[in-house]
Amino acid sequence: MRPLTGLSTASVYPESTAHAFAYAATLGYDAVEVMVGIDGLSQQVAAIQQLSDHHEIPVCAVHAPCLLITQRVWGTDPWGKLERSAEMAHSLGADVVVVHPPFRWQRDYAREFVQGIAGLEESTGLAFAVENMYPWRASAKRGMEVYLPGWDPSEEDYANTTIDLSHAATAHSDPVEMAKRLGSRLRHIHLTDGTGSAKDEHLVPGRGTQPAAELLNHLADTGFTGHIVVEINTRKSGSPEGRREDLAESLAFVREHFVARRAVSGG
Repeated sequence: MRPLTGLSTASVYPESTAHAFAYAATLGYDAVEVMVGIDGLSQQVAAIQQLSDHHEIPVCAVHAPCLLITQRVWGTDPWGKLERSAEMAHSLGADVVVVHPPFRWQRDYAREFVQGIAGLEESTGLAFAVENMYPWRASAKRGMEVYLPGWDPSEEDYANTTIDLSHAATAHSDPVEMAKRLGSRLRHIHLTDGTGSAKDEHLVPGRGTQPAAELLNHLADTGFTGHIVVEINTRKSGSPEGRREDLAESLAFVREHFVARRAVSGG
């Protein structure tokens, strides 16, 4: 399998899912990850397929609607959301569904989560890559645990996982060490950055304090075959041209620290 460098549709907000496909195609990304969200277009399989066909760029992953602001997208049953995400992934030819661990107040969902994810992977043939999250912090030092069974996927028996570098920054967690703990269970990367503040920043990689380059070097050296998806916040880019520049810079970062390194190492 050849690793794909993808663009998350979340990276172009407040522009639409359609704009994400256009940016990805013109800048030279390999694929798109669809964040199913409040943009109605992101919820429509036929519309996403048309965008993929038009821009000749595949969908590599579907991010299930797990955020607080998407609690009512595709209903309120969390398992139903994951099943619909799997249906979308199958229809679009994606092989990964990205999912967050349950919130603490979703106790019934959380109680069966680890086993349920394994069951979904077996029944669908897809990788449900559980993403690292973080304690919610009122300040940089004090946090509240809001995820069950926990925010660190390396502590659970998931077959497939996602590392998000902005989440690692907020959690004050070393993503390279997490990647080493996960080994072959690491299937997906949300490439971004952060400074370790209480805010989940999703900076352009290289603009924060996270070892983003070191993580990509590690993945290249260890034969990583999953997806590396740019998921940054471009709301402060200033203009569509500024957004384009941030997305281009992020892609160049992957090419410098992963693609080139992998070519040298013969991966």
